[in-house]
Amino acid sequence: MREHAQRLTGLGTTIFAEMSALAARTGSVNLGQGFPDTDGPDSLLEDAIAAIRAGANQYAPGRGVPTLRQAIVDHQKRFYGLEYDPDTEVLVTTGATEAIAAALLAYVEPGDEVIALEPYYDSYAAGIAMAGGHRVPVTLRAPDYRLDLDELRAAVTPRTKVLLINSPHNPTGSVLTDPELRGIAGLAIEHDLVVITDEVYEHLIYDELQHHPLASYDGMADRTVSISSAGKTFSVTGWKIGWITGSPSVVTAVNTAKQFLTFTSGAPFQPAVANALALGNEYFDALRADLQARRDLLCDGLESLGFEVHRPQGTYFVTTDVRPLGYTDGIDFCRMLPDRAGVVAIPHQVFYDNTESGRPLVRWAFCKQPHILQEALTRLTQL
Repeated sequence: MREHAQRLTGLGTTIFAEMSALAARTGSVNLGQGFPDTDGPDSLLEDAIAAIRAGANQYAPGRGVPTLRQAIVDHQKRFYGLEYDPDTEVLVTTGATEAIAAALLAYVEPGDEVIALEPYYDSYAAGIAMAGGHRVPVTLRAPDYRLDLDELRAAVTPRTKVLLINSPHNPTGSVLTDPELRGIAGLAIEHDLVVITDEVYEHLIYDELQHHPLASYDGMADRTVSISSAGKTFSVTGWKIGWITGSPSVVTAVNTAKQFLTFTSGAPFQPAVANALALGNEYFDALRADLQARRDLLCDGLESLGFEVHRPQGTYFVTTDVRPLGYTDGIDFCRMLPDRAGVVAIPHQVFYDNTESGRPLVRWAFCKQPHILQEALTRLTQL
């Protein structure tokens, strides 16, 4: 049998699958894979049930149902002052993962370079490889994970085509600042680069910080593929309802690839998400407050156990350095942890090309119920 295409080399079973299987085998508390252990708002769930019963069970329009596209437009105007046309500047996707893959397929030619901020979500590496691109990392370094604009500038070459930006950033929880975003925008304009921005954690920002979409900066509207989804904001990661916003040419380019991936999906979920996007500010405020409290519960507990904790500004992940506990390798630590303490976490190394930068770092998810987080902390005392 012939070997698979070389661009798939290294894209084996994800660390999430490995660690989730280990959690199941050992009965561990799973703070590895980033999904909540409670459902989203009742109104959202009931709206999906009503849509199923009303017959919304066949193919949805390729670009998404009109009510959802309009709701996305309203959301962007309400929170960021950005204005889009629901017919030409919005595309509904099968989660943000498909949106990222389709955007990369739309803009990356074989041999093009894609700059990504590392550590990065593992689907970025896969998407770049499947598009035939070459991944160029710019590293966010512990403990504050700030973007070095000089390092970013130095990474740009004549072969650079795309900047892949993630803020709030998974897995570090860093939120890009206004000077950092202005620096990215200036570089993109200077070198005529496309910018793909993964903003799925846009409503999961703490300590009164704010999310600022890169598309809102001067000169960026026509070169930015802005991506978000319902999964993180409404705790329905299994629904896989994502979207992009951008200029008509951007949306057309991405849809050209996307239509041959899934064409469409989630027909009864789309109108439910449309209604959820219109929820009052109290929902979004309560979401942030609740997750910030869970963040602090886990961070304080891990600090008390001796970990060096890098408290995140956003997302629902916290990073720790395991060296104060006498460990040096995050992969070894995470593979040992389920049998030793009955807890699962994710090693940072798998998110890096420069693996030494992530070797002693481990990511924990705090999107779990407080009693689950407390149980994990109790088990970790065995270390």
